[in-house]
Amino acid sequence: MNQHFLGFGLGLRTDHFQEIIDTQPAVDWFEIISENFMVAGGKPTYYLHKIREQYPMVMHGVSLSIGSTDPLNLDYLKKLKVLINEVKPVWVSDHLCWTGVNHTNSHDLLPLPYTQAAIDHVATRIQQVQDFLGRQILIENVSSYLSYQDSEMPEWVFYQEVVTQADCYMLLDINNIYVSARNHGFSATDYLNYIDPQRVRQFHLAGHTDYGDYVIDTHDHAICDPVWSLYQTALHRFGAVSTMIERDDHIPPLTELLAELSIAKHIANDVVDLTITEKTPASEPMPIETAFYG
Repeated sequence: MNQHFLGFGLGLRTDHFQEIIDTQPAVDWFEIISENFMVAGGKPTYYLHKIREQYPMVMHGVSLSIGSTDPLNLDYLKKLKVLINEVKPVWVSDHLCWTGVNHTNSHDLLPLPYTQAAIDHVATRIQQVQDFLGRQILIENVSSYLSYQDSEMPEWVFYQEVVTQADCYMLLDINNIYVSARNHGFSATDYLNYIDPQRVRQFHLAGHTDYGDYVIDTHDHAICDPVWSLYQTALHRFGAVSTMIERDDHIPPLTELLAELSIAKHIANDVVDLTITEKTPASEPMPIETAFYG
């Protein structure tokens, strides 16, 4: 049993704010994009508070740039901490990537070279972020479209080593594994089989655009059959893991996303006995498991 199991969630998007408040759909939790709410007041904040009253939430960032050689952005971390105190999320996540240099944000999630030096660099920065926030965080694997000649190991070894050395957790994006496996010709199953189940706290599911010779992680399509199949494989490996669906473009009616979420539940029920899996309460943050954080 995964003691951190939240159930099945959706990304909270502006298109659905009012409908969620009015209908209170059968969603176990919502994931918010942290940067969308790192401002004082306004309508988004109003909707955030109204929906948070009814549902557990987790926070997912896109601008931490944990792999950059720039110093950590203290102003960003201060705003993130304020939002954490406001939302009281079960956990907080960001990406294993860099987003820019010289204080310029590329607004893209750029991959890292898979080297020991990069492991040491990123793990140290994650520890610094965790010290500042007073909690462990989740780090997500990104999709990639290039590789570095200097890489010394496969992505999954690099990812596991970063998380172990930093003593943080994983947000395992199943679609990103599929996309990168297609683009680079590695085995997605080998990737999953290497990952330590004790480090996995959340799954992402999403759609992509398939151009034949390569695949782009666009979050603008329904989830395809190969990704559903890989999700089933992940459930066999990791058991009940909090699962959510991302949709960031061509956003459909909420009913379509709920139907897709039902597919995820059905697949999970076929693999894991969810009736004996206890969900983490809405107001209970993920416990800190190292004495250093008290």
